[in-house]
Amino acid sequence: MKKLIFGAVLAILLCSALTTYAADTQIKVDGISVVSDVEPEFKNNRTMVPLRVISENFGANVDWSNSEVTLSKDNLKVIITPNSTAAKKNGEKITLDVKPYVKNNRVIVPLRFIAETFGCNVDYNNSIVTVDTKPLVVDGAKIKALQYEYHMAMGGVVQQINGNAYNEAIYQLISRNKGAKIKAPVSYSWRGNLDTPGSYYKNGQYNFGDEKGNSVKQYDIYSLVNAFPDELLSGFPDVLIYDASEDQWYMFSNAAIDSIRQMINTAEKNGFLKVISNNVV
Repeated sequence: MKKLIFGAVLAILLCSALTTYAADTQIKVDGISVVSDVEPEFKNNRTMVPLRVISENFGANVDWSNSEVTLSKDNLKVIITPNSTAAKKNGEKITLDVKPYVKNNRVIVPLRFIAETFGCNVDYNNSIVTVDTKPLVVDGAKIKALQYEYHMAMGGVVQQINGNAYNEAIYQLISRNKGAKIKAPVSYSWRGNLDTPGSYYKNGQYNFGDEKGNSVKQYDIYSLVNAFPDELLSGFPDVLIYDASEDQWYMFSNAAIDSIRQMINTAEKNGFLKVISNNVV
């Protein structure tokens, strides 16, 4: 009888300890606490986390198809199946030591497997799980942060993005969507010239800085001022991008701008964006 009572008490204590672990555990990616509507859990000595929010912070895309979940980033493709330890990495069969599962309409996966699959380092200390992703490297320099600035009619806003995956994704969106080289427009500024057809206004400035705060690469994106009849705007591209490091102008696209803004919004949602200054009145 004493053994049964002792076993029951031990089980209760273990369950309580695991519950406390789940409630107290923080997950930090690149020093930023992960924001999620599903708390991390502890199963079979593994930290289990919601797949989508973790994958977003690693810069991976998530897609559901035929009860399978596909994670993709660059040349890496991982397929996992909820309630199964069988998975595939670039077509090669692999085995997880903990089954992913679905909870509150979220796919829950072992954090270490996902992190290490995408080349991240994982550490655990004092109820804090730390995940460090690979930094973006531009011209041999490690990028620490992206400073994003935009202006409105009455003032401007400067924001900073510190997540490596977001900085890399935005940098790649810019690099891959640069079109043909062109000459500088006749008129361009933050607000644009309303007296000159073919004038451009700057809708965003993207400055990639190193660990010392020095600018490594700066891109300025400009849009055509449309306050003129269509016949006066014929032949003028809708969007241009200026590479300040090269002092060179390129064609760009509205679709690329939308993708960049979506990435910035995701970074803000997940806590990786902070406002440096805001003097909009």
